[in-house]
Amino acid sequence: MDTDGTTPSRSPSRRTLIGGAGALALGASTLARPGAAHAQQTVTRNETGTHEGFFYSFWTDGVGSVAMTLTSGGSYSTRWSEAGSFLCGKGWSTGSRRTVTWSGDYRPTGDSFLCLYGWSTNPLVEYHVVDSYGARPPIGAHQGSFSSDGATYDLHVTMRHNAVSVEGIRSYPQFWSVNQSRRTSGTIDTGAHFDAWADAGMRLGHLSHYMILATEGYLGSGTSALRVS
Repeated sequence: MDTDGTTPSRSPSRRTLIGGAGALALGASTLARPGAAHAQQTVTRNETGTHEGFFYSFWTDGVGSVAMTLTSGGSYSTRWSEAGSFLCGKGWSTGSRRTVTWSGDYRPTGDSFLCLYGWSTNPLVEYHVVDSYGARPPIGAHQGSFSSDGATYDLHVTMRHNAVSVEGIRSYPQFWSVNQSRRTSGTIDTGAHFDAWADAGMRLGHLSHYMILATEGYLGSGTSALRVS
C-alpha cells in the first residue's frame, strides 16, 4: 500500500559500471517519448511513461536482448539475454517517504540487482535499496548497518565522476542500502532508509525524480516477474 508522506565477490570496477547504467537510465529516459497506457505492452527501446496508474522507465545500452512487459497494476516482467547494461521498472514519477511492498520472481545470472531506485537533486544523488542480487557487490565505503522491515542492510556510498545524470554530465554520490540476505518479497520503508543515510552523513536532496522497483543488470542473463504497490 502506498502511504506517501512528506517529502563481496566482484571487482569494484565492474560494480562501478553497473552504477553507470543507473545513471544513464535517467539521462536516456528523460529524453524519450512517454508511452501510452494499455492493459499489456512490451517495451524494448528507451522510454518512460505511465501504465495502469504507475510510472515506468526502461533503458538499455543496446547490447544483447532486453525486454520489459508491462502487465496489470504495478506488475511487470523482464527477460534479458547476454545483455550489456540495462535498468527498468515500475513505480512513481517522484520519490517520497512511502511504504513500498513488493513480491515476485527474480532469477539472474551475472551482475544484477533487484532494488528500489531513484534520484534526488540539490544535492544530486542516485540511490538504491537493494533487496536481492545475482552476486553481492563490494560497493564503496561501508557506512554502517541498520535494520528495517525484518531485514538488515549495509550502508555504502560510492562516487560517480563526470557521468550522465538527470542534470546532464555531473559528478555525484550513489547511496546504497544492501540487504545482507536475498529475499523474494518484502516491504521497504523508504523513510527509514532516508533517515539511516542521514544519520551516516549521507543526505538526500529534493525527491523530484522518479522512484521505481527496478531490475538492473550488467553482463548477464535472467528473468524477473515483479509487482510493486
